[in-house]
Amino acid sequence: MKNIKYLFIGLLFGIVLVKSQVISWFRIQEMFRLQSFHMYGIIGSAIVVGMLSILIIKRFGIKILSGEEVVIQPKNFNWGNVYGGLIFGLGWAITGACPGPLFAQIGSGFLVTAVTLLSAIAGTWVYGLLRDKLPH
Repeated sequence: MKNIKYLFIGLLFGIVLVKSQVISWFRIQEMFRLQSFHMYGIIGSAIVVGMLSILIIKRFGIKILSGEEVVIQPKNFNWGNVYGGLIFGLGWAITGACPGPLFAQIGSGFLVTAVTLLSAIAGTWVYGLLRDKLPH
């Protein structure tokens, strides 16, 4: 019962995804065909908000609700991120969905998206099997 707040946050996030048309297959196709700025504007806004949030967390030493300090680990470049990003982008372009909007699409009645969800789960499982053999 104490986690009910996360259900409401998830519902709110889903409503925002639907209302902003981020879950629209047509909007995603427009983005990959370079026909519309809509999705680039949303993604760019999210990047700016994320950058400002991290800057504020670091500058003011903001802690989480339980009082623990937020630790942001340094990131090193590796080619595995490039390969993974290419595979992710290809899947996003083909299916018209990425992990965030998948559930909102299913909740909006686009039940065929369940195939994409099951494929994402299978891909995660395969990654778990091959993780030690992949570049990290």
